[in-house]
Amino acid sequence: MTPAGSLLVATGLRKAYGPTTALDGAEFSIHPGEVVAVMGPSGSGKSTLLHCLAGIVPPDSGSILYNGREMARMSDAERSQLRRSEFGFVFQFGQLVPELTCVENVALPLRLSGTNRKEAEQAALSWMERLEVDDLRKKRPGEVSGGQGQRVAVARSLVTNPCVLFADEPTGALDSLNGERVMELLTEAARSTNAAVVLVTHEARVAAYSDREIVVRDGKSRDMERVV
Repeated sequence: MTPAGSLLVATGLRKAYGPTTALDGAEFSIHPGEVVAVMGPSGSGKSTLLHCLAGIVPPDSGSILYNGREMARMSDAERSQLRRSEFGFVFQFGQLVPELTCVENVALPLRLSGTNRKEAEQAALSWMERLEVDDLRKKRPGEVSGGQGQRVAVARSLVTNPCVLFADEPTGALDSLNGERVMELLTEAARSTNAAVVLVTHEARVAAYSDREIVVRDGKSRDMERVV
């Protein structure tokens, strides 16, 4: 049964890589505007779950519904379009393009979707201001700190106003102070646009920014009640 009002729902997900089982009946759901932390030890299947939810990796079995549509029934082109326009991504090491300036990096998703350069960079600068990195607009990724680069990456993930933001260990390469600031800005910005956030982490201090936690262990998931 689909939880009422859910934007993204997965049931009975199974995924194996050869003899290794990554997911073994995992479940997941998230509402618009909700931040859900996916926690678990290394190798538990949490990143595989994120990749399946984002349509990057197909599960061997199970169902993933996005906005009421079964993702398995979408074409590769439709899933690619989702990732360009309705999904945003933040990874542990930012993955900024080193040859581009920071503002060009943030504008890149819009440029790939056909937005002209002026409009794309105006939107990019707006998000860079919100993430407190607009002064870095002309710098290249190699000229900024890790914390600054990760905030640029968050701005890039939000520039298309995605419905779902997938964040895979977004503070894993940062010290605690920079990690806290990135999480504050990421969650504030996402909630301001009612974006759902799927946050993969193994750190309790990062999961504390979520509304709810799902623990993945040995490919199985368990929804944890948040103690107030």
